[in-house]
Amino acid sequence: MQGGEDDMSYAKNSEAPAAAITSSKPLLMESIRSMKLFVSEACIRIADLGCATGYNTLSTMELVVQNLRLRYEKECDHVPEFEAFFCDLPSNDFNSLFRSLQVDSSCSSSRKPYYPAGVPGSFYDRLFPKEKLHLVVSLNALHWLSKIPAVVLDKQSKAWNKGRAWIDGGRKDVVEAYAKQSEEDLKMFLRCRREEMMEGGMLFIVMAGRPQFQEPENQLGDPDSRAKHPFTNSMDQAWQDLLNEGLIDEDTRDMFNIPAYMRSVEEVKTAFDRCSGFKIQQLEFQKIIEHSKEKQQEWIRDPDSYGRAKTNLVRATLKPIVEAHVGDIAEELFERFQTRISKDIDMLHKTCFYGVVVVCAIRMPD
Repeated sequence: MQGGEDDMSYAKNSEAPAAAITSSKPLLMESIRSMKLFVSEACIRIADLGCATGYNTLSTMELVVQNLRLRYEKECDHVPEFEAFFCDLPSNDFNSLFRSLQVDSSCSSSRKPYYPAGVPGSFYDRLFPKEKLHLVVSLNALHWLSKIPAVVLDKQSKAWNKGRAWIDGGRKDVVEAYAKQSEEDLKMFLRCRREEMMEGGMLFIVMAGRPQFQEPENQLGDPDSRAKHPFTNSMDQAWQDLLNEGLIDEDTRDMFNIPAYMRSVEEVKTAFDRCSGFKIQQLEFQKIIEHSKEKQQEWIRDPDSYGRAKTNLVRATLKPIVEAHVGDIAEELFERFQTRISKDIDMLHKTCFYGVVVVCAIRMPD
């Protein structure tokens, strides 16, 4: 994600993840109320995997710690201390994250809400010693794959994703390659957490996803959502604009792919079933509207404002991988994207929904 704290940063453009977190909070709260309390532990260790930066990350951790603390105060004769690990790739803007962490330095150590620490690394690898963690959350991160499947980048392969930046509505071979990579990634994620979590610990995940029985070729659901999603038509058109203007060649366009896959409810359940060590407590699909009707009407009156807002969202999400692919031309891509979005008045009247899969699982004895 794009670091910093300006108008183009992820911290300032994470409304959609915020909506997903808000929608899943009742399940998170219910899960905290029912999870095991570790009464003999002096310190409870919580990890946020794929934390990124900004308000969403910190508010979620505060919510988790506050509600766990309340349970210990009511049900136990002592209240443990809390340690919070914020985990993401080394390229994450940890500096911005910890600048945003409002801890009153005048507080005594016994009054701190939790002790924060940053942990750089991929959540598809081990990040902690065995049986270290009591609670793990991963919010709006696990739909990002560890890598683009090699066959998708092979011009001789049937899965060569020519002319497209993503897989929604794509050819069967391309989608199957993404699905296979997604399966492998989720398997590795669960195996690592199985090692790191204590028996009775809770794993809570929110990830972009699909409802039951929706085919992987249809990553987004209804036609309006598929047309309006920033990873689909407008993104492909912006890349084509760069090609038409001679700023890039065909191979540069065709070699760019967005490493995201929306798993179905069945795919998530199958992964847990195959990975011994977890028992699913809750598993459901939720549908979230892109923005309010009031905001939509505001943008219909001012399409340029909509174009800027949507482009800032895409820039905040994709700029690091676009820059890694084309360097300084990245900003040219976002400018073409903004032009496309601002001029497509018909698209403004469509409503886009985002799907998320929410799962809560308990670490069981091996």
